[in-house]
Amino acid sequence: MTDYGTLATDPIFGLPLQELWFGLVFFILAMFLFLDGFDFGVGALFATRDDEAERETLLAAIGPFWDGNEVWLVVFGGALFAAFPAVYANLFSRHYLLMFAILGALILRGLAPEMYEQRHDEAWQTWWGRSFVVGSVTTPFLLGVFAAHWLLGVETLVSLPGVVVGLAVVALTVVAGVGFLGLKTRGALRDDIVGYGPKALAAYLALVVVTVGYLVVMRPDLGVLAPIPLALVALSLVAAAGYVVALRESRFTLAFATVPVLVFAFVALVAVLMFPMADPAAGLTVSDAIISILPLNIMSIASALLLPLVFAYFGILYSSFSGPVEAGESYS
Repeated sequence: MTDYGTLATDPIFGLPLQELWFGLVFFILAMFLFLDGFDFGVGALFATRDDEAERETLLAAIGPFWDGNEVWLVVFGGALFAAFPAVYANLFSRHYLLMFAILGALILRGLAPEMYEQRHDEAWQTWWGRSFVVGSVTTPFLLGVFAAHWLLGVETLVSLPGVVVGLAVVALTVVAGVGFLGLKTRGALRDDIVGYGPKALAAYLALVVVTVGYLVVMRPDLGVLAPIPLALVALSLVAAAGYVVALRESRFTLAFATVPVLVFAFVALVAVLMFPMADPAAGLTVSDAIISILPLNIMSIASALLLPLVFAYFGILYSSFSGPVEAGESYS
């Protein structure tokens, strides 16, 4: 048993808390990209719909979920600040404009469907429908730029690898959106939406190949060809094949189940390539940036108690609103 009098000097239960918290930060980021990712994907697919009833169906599909899903981004920022305050400070000061752009895109994405439902004249709904699409596409793009710049230590606002990774994340969210709508829609709408899945997946895989090729040539120090990164790429290819086969066979639950595999493999690849650095641009390793042992132990205990409650909440939420959207249901 652990002597709790040593909380100020030793990791609780002898656990490698530095590495665990580094992994937890990226796990939370992956949860956001998975859960809010299909919301973004639905927002992008909203641009393909002209029929008002179909648009209402898409909005109704994400209505109960998107604001809860967005909380994971707040938790990501909170966990990063709590465990690695120096990294948080460096990233948010170095990418100040990018952070505000992400915030603005999130606000637009959240505000647009609310405003869309307030009036039903054509000009109003056209404006706010387009705003919904812009917010839904811009947010994952900018998050991809942020992830690439964090990994590569880029300090500029825009870079070529940032743009490529940003586009890859947008394509991944469309893949997720199609998988989600396979479960939430029916009939001709679902048949048409499903057709976008393989196209978005092909775009995602192509952009990942470009990114990996760039890293192999320009950043061999990251070890992209090491066993774990290659295994994550292989896992993504297997999940991608399963996604396409499941869509073709109308096994939509299986198709959606492959989405978290793709998302977590992507985020894990970023984390693995970065480790043991926590902030490559500043030269901070995980051990350099982590907080002292006492608050780290306390946070670890609190997280072990709170995370099961969070997962229980989301389990209840998703089970309560499971099944396809019924005729007549709307966002509001």
